[in-house]
Amino acid sequence: MKKLIIIGAGGFASEVIEWALDIMEHKDNDWVIHGMLDNLSIKPIANIPVIDTIDNYVPKEDDVFICAIGDPETKMKFCNSMLDRGAQFVNLIHPTAIIGESVSLGRGIIACPYSVISANAVIEDFVTINLHSTIGHDAIVKRGCTLSSHCDVTGHVVLGENCFMGSHALIIPSVTVENNVKIGAGSVVISKIKANTTVFGNPARPI
Repeated sequence: MKKLIIIGAGGFASEVIEWALDIMEHKDNDWVIHGMLDNLSIKPIANIPVIDTIDNYVPKEDDVFICAIGDPETKMKFCNSMLDRGAQFVNLIHPTAIIGESVSLGRGIIACPYSVISANAVIEDFVTINLHSTIGHDAIVKRGCTLSSHCDVTGHVVLGENCFMGSHALIIPSVTVENNVKIGAGSVVISKIKANTTVFGNPARPI
């Protein structure tokens, strides 16, 4: 049996632990929760200990990892560092998540309760899909993105690398969002968003 190690020990890690426990109860898997890594916190969550810092830990052969950090830039910094040390990442798919048969999934993906990924969508590595968020048919969500709760990425959308969507954000069909974009909570994206932009509102505009 593999040992699941959670990168990060903040608020989102407490949720990820709950979802991992649900998976252990309701689905067959080849891992058990072993501990967390964090550079700042040493506080256990739900009796799961912080076993080392992210910077110092050396992956072992029977370790597998998931990253419970919401901010895409920070998430990818630590995921890339762990990959360089040989870490193996797994997907954490809650039993209530709905994943289409034709969906393409990368590694290190978190699909929280009641999230939906529809037909022919492509989800690249280290994407986080929080509670009740949906990804429509033929959408592409690129590496490192984080969708907060109740987000809607509709059909044929392309969401670039390391993008962040605040809660209840929406992207209408066939719109492209370039890399490193932050979309504020409740925003509605109706046209192409250039890279390295923060947008907010309905319609979403740069701020």
